[in-house]
Amino acid sequence: MNRQNQLQETIDFLKEAGITNPEIGIVLGTGLGKLVDEISIEKEIAYADIPHFPQATVEFHSGKLIYGELSQKKVLVMSGRFHLYEGYNPWEVTYGIRTMHGLGIQNLLISNAAGAINLNYKKGDLMLIEDHINLQGSSPLAFQGANTFGNIFADMLEPYSKTINSKIAEIAKTHNIQLHEGIYASVLGPQLETRAEYRMLQILETDAVGMSTVPEVIVAKQLNLPCAAISVLTDECDPKNLQPVDIAEIIAIAGKAEPKMIALFKEVINII
Repeated sequence: MNRQNQLQETIDFLKEAGITNPEIGIVLGTGLGKLVDEISIEKEIAYADIPHFPQATVEFHSGKLIYGELSQKKVLVMSGRFHLYEGYNPWEVTYGIRTMHGLGIQNLLISNAAGAINLNYKKGDLMLIEDHINLQGSSPLAFQGANTFGNIFADMLEPYSKTINSKIAEIAKTHNIQLHEGIYASVLGPQLETRAEYRMLQILETDAVGMSTVPEVIVAKQLNLPCAAISVLTDECDPKNLQPVDIAEIIAIAGKAEPKMIALFKEVINII
């Protein structure tokens, strides 16, 4: 079965399951699943039950598609995302974005947990992504027949919607939430970076590093889907003073910072 038919089967299944006219798509990152508690849920479908959908294998990603109402809008939430480091290919990693777009979302909000490369940023801070560097060594638009889904030479002048970003920045100011704006570098993982790699990322003038988001944003651009992304900074990546990373601590820091991210998402959903 070709990719177009496969995707259509997934979309048809979800429409029949009652997911109709979602307006906003949301991708929840590592340790950032509590937004779901704010949603008036109408449908909850495990990825395992959706035809052709990849399965989330990371233990702190729940692996569910959630449909309901948040801030007076119909939202469709990926609670758990897919990463190249799980062994998925770029098509599979971005399958959820294409599915949500096919179901009708008009805007996309993305969250992730990331390491702070900019030494002025601290654990628990939030960063609005204004641009990115793709260091994953692949593209989700580089496959035979990709042009059937849109222009494969997607213009990346403005990968993150300036309109949505300025609204999020305004909300942060109003609520006195510290929100950095910066450049996110996406690496393959799953191993963390060496001191030499952190120095390289500093030379490249990146502000944060993670293992997701960029493929999703590239696909959103191909589909002309406006998107914004917020990183919760869970560790400080100072090559001169590097400490061993504790994944449990990363999840705990993400959890503590999460209410700020939820506040920003809830309010921006109301006005986009």
